Amino acid sequence: MDLLQAPAGDVSQTREFSVPPELEGSRLDRCLAALDESWSRSRARHLIDAGRVLLNGRFAKAAAPVTVGDVIVVDEPSPPSTELEPEAIPLDILYEDDDVLVLDKPPDLVIHPAAGRSSGTLVNALLEHCSELSSIAGAERPGIVHRLDRDTSGLMVVAKSERAHLALSLAFRRRQVRKVYLAVCYGEPTPGEGVIDAPIGRHPSQRQRMAVVAQGRSARTLYTVQERFRGTALVSCRPVTGRTHQIRVHMAHIGHAIVGDPTYAGRQWRNLEVARHAAACRSFPRQALHAHQLGFVHPVSGEELQFSSPLPEDIAALIAVLRGT
Repeated sequence: MDLLQAPAGDVSQTREFSVPPELEGSRLDRCLAALDESWSRSRARHLIDAGRVLLNGRFAKAAAPVTVGDVIVVDEPSPPSTELEPEAIPLDILYEDDDVLVLDKPPDLVIHPAAGRSSGTLVNALLEHCSELSSIAGAERPGIVHRLDRDTSGLMVVAKSERAHLALSLAFRRRQVRKVYLAVCYGEPTPGEGVIDAPIGRHPSQRQRMAVVAQGRSARTLYTVQERFRGTALVSCRPVTGRTHQIRVHMAHIGHAIVGDPTYAGRQWRNLEVARHAAACRSFPRQALHAHQLGFVHPVSGEELQFSSPLPEDIAALIAVLRGT
């Protein structure tokens, strides 16, 4: 049986392997990852699922066991071409080694290219700074393990190696990465701390928004009031899960939308009694949300890493107004 015909313009190379004795009985995807150290198991599984792997002349599943002497043929595609160009965009890097990089993202910086935008993103800056980035997330998202919204500032971890990417992705899925955000919200949450446990999914009619919906994915956020003002408050939020817009949606759901949030807050500044406070909230140019703390186990060394980022100047200035100073 021949391999599936490659799509037009798809450049690939055919490679052939014979299963050695030490890999007797292993799964096909594990075997491939062992035969070529440049392939992760997820990469091998992707090739199998894409119909680019034959086991003894036939397509097989990733879990298929292999036997000594089995012939594996792989039609490996060349890395996809990309028009992304490295750009000398300043980065505030807090930590870096051969496997990971931790940075403090400024507001108004898009994480990765999307339709109609191929420049001016964090990825472009990373390509200029790093000679190596993990390719697991695809050609347009090298090194990106998790994301922050464009107008959310603060701490992010980037994977430089594939082994780091796989381990970090697993840590995020297992909720082993600790993230704490600081936000200025409307109203003064009572009680002073609580748990928001409400599923999040696409808004039923406004598809660009997320919402608390019965059929959404489970989502859980812990919050604590750090300081109260007149009609607003500074809160810390710890997302246990990692849903799109989670903190923004959850805080709006309990009636305390984040100041400056164009999607979920509306014109709540109108309800503030102090004119100066209302003016400051009305003119704030983004959601007042900052990724303040980030903690994780280093995916290679096993070291516990903890990082903290102070409030950026714009949120600090907003708080100064709300304090009346």
